[in-house]
Amino acid sequence: MFGAQIGKGVVIKPSVNIKYPWNLSIGDYTWIGENVWIDNLVQVTIGSNACISQGAMLLCGNHNYKKATFDLIVKPITIEDGAWIGAQSTVCPGVTAHTHSVLSVGSVALKDLDAFSIYRGNPAEFIKKRVIE
Repeated sequence: MFGAQIGKGVVIKPSVNIKYPWNLSIGDYTWIGENVWIDNLVQVTIGSNACISQGAMLLCGNHNYKKATFDLIVKPITIEDGAWIGAQSTVCPGVTAHTHSVLSVGSVALKDLDAFSIYRGNPAEFIKKRVIE
């Protein structure tokens, strides 16, 4: 596991890319789908019973385009318990997907996702509350 902290019952499908495993923590019974890219230059924390669907990207780094040196900027990402990151979606540096939030397919999260809320689009916008029956 190269320093990653992985809970019980976690499913990691084929072709998942994890840049720095020692910067990754995953809770229990979480699903990481095919072709997920975790570009964890700093800590990525994924809670329990979460889902990161196929082709999603968790990107902890960006560059300061205002500087001639194009400095690297890094910020952690947190995906809390029960959150679902849809297929082909992107979570940007510094974002927290709060408990049971949903980022719909192909969306881009530039800011935090509120708990029990559904987001869609680029940039992702609040659509409605998530009701779990």
